[in-house]
Amino acid sequence: MNTFDSKEFRRVLGAFTTGVTIMTTVDEDGNQYGVTANSFSSVSLDPPLILWSQARTSSSYAAFKNCERFVVNILADHQIPISNQFARSGGNKFHGVMVNEGLGGVPIIEDCSAYLECVKVAVHPGGDHDIYIGQVERMYRSENRPLAFGEGRYVVPVAHEMLAAA
Repeated sequence: MNTFDSKEFRRVLGAFTTGVTIMTTVDEDGNQYGVTANSFSSVSLDPPLILWSQARTSSSYAAFKNCERFVVNILADHQIPISNQFARSGGNKFHGVMVNEGLGGVPIIEDCSAYLECVKVAVHPGGDHDIYIGQVERMYRSENRPLAFGEGRYVVPVAHEMLAAA
């Protein structure tokens, strides 16, 4: 019997502020999928590798498990409604969201802080999640400030020296 307190674990992890991303892909029929994720990290600079993890219970799990490509859309500070829209299960997550077509037809969300177009190179089991490794093939960084999440809420990162000046 597992006596580990998963709510406390989640609360403790909330002390680690992360960026907010939406992972997007398409299936072989051209259907678009997307999911909000903060389980994103760099792995290697040479070759350029990233990782993210997805719950096996996610409604888009099969699409990401079987895809060849995905895009990491790093959200900007004004994109909280889009983050919330993609965090919900079911429905047309792309309704009202402007996208461009990336490599392999994978949607890129417009006006993000940055994006990384990846080819999936590996999948590893990780408890109740799968860990996807992607090799970055194309990327872009805008001037938009990134959105972050910590302590159970959205936050906007501010440079430490800006706080000192205030």
